[in-house]
Amino acid sequence: MKLATYKDGSRDGQLLVVSRDLTSAHYATGIAERLQQVLDDWNFLSPQLQDLSDALNQGKARHAFPFDARRCMAPLPRAYQWVDSSAYLNHVELMRRARNTEMPASFSTDPLMYQGGSDDFLGPCDPVVCASEAFGIDFGAELAVITGDVPMGVSPGQALDGIRLLMLANDVSLRHLIPSELAKGFGFVQSKPVTAFSPVAVTLDELGPAWVQGRVHLTLQSTWNGRRVGLCETGPEMSFHFGELIAHLCKTRNVRAGSVVGSGTVSNQDPSHGFSCIAEKRTIETIQDGQPATDFMKYGDTIRIDMKGRDGISVCGAIEQEVVPPA
Repeated sequence: MKLATYKDGSRDGQLLVVSRDLTSAHYATGIAERLQQVLDDWNFLSPQLQDLSDALNQGKARHAFPFDARRCMAPLPRAYQWVDSSAYLNHVELMRRARNTEMPASFSTDPLMYQGGSDDFLGPCDPVVCASEAFGIDFGAELAVITGDVPMGVSPGQALDGIRLLMLANDVSLRHLIPSELAKGFGFVQSKPVTAFSPVAVTLDELGPAWVQGRVHLTLQSTWNGRRVGLCETGPEMSFHFGELIAHLCKTRNVRAGSVVGSGTVSNQDPSHGFSCIAEKRTIETIQDGQPATDFMKYGDTIRIDMKGRDGISVCGAIEQEVVPPA
């Protein structure tokens, strides 16, 4: 099933069930008003939502209405936890090569992960507000999962059972602020502003055969200012699958329902697949030519991130955002 959250003036919005083709929707009010309620009582409430989803897809839902992604908040508008990873090691290696630093051997066995802000997420069509173009505004196309409760010390295989939903993310980075923050040795804060998510979050069965042992084998599309810049394969080069990422997070703590775990920027070694963030493009230019030629995003720039299933239908709907100055 596919779930979304409409804006209703509140912090947490109104939960919807959305049809498989993303054309129609039905309020889930009689079952649950918010997605967090469902995550907290998944075994009881998700079957009821699945019944509503089946009726909607069969054209039997009595109060269905046209679905409009522009009215969506993030599927989970605020979360108990948001952690992002760097599961695509090609991206990590390129970033370090541009800084003339070697990638430690441990990076291939121990996932990179940081904890970001989760008190405020952006909807798929909300603008990216940035105080200055000089900060180096960059998009970051990636995948993310929402978990149920996952106990401390689980194995990667067991952690996969804790995944409830999958969605797309635009992990915005302010690249010119990153070096000074990392130099402090204490991680990202100002350089990682609010993250945006796709209009719809989907259960793993919606992926069909594209979901294989914790990886999604589909193509993530990034379109910058109307030009397709990324057609990156999400499966083969994901060095750590989602079960391994969640197990890494659970090594010393319990993870609670409503936690969001990101894959990090999707990256492929074959340059013909393009890029999922501008920093990677600039890094390749630096390696080849000694300096970058591509600028970061400016006010008025747009970014579109989408992923289609093997049937040609968008899986989670598209993120479509414009970069704007503060009001």
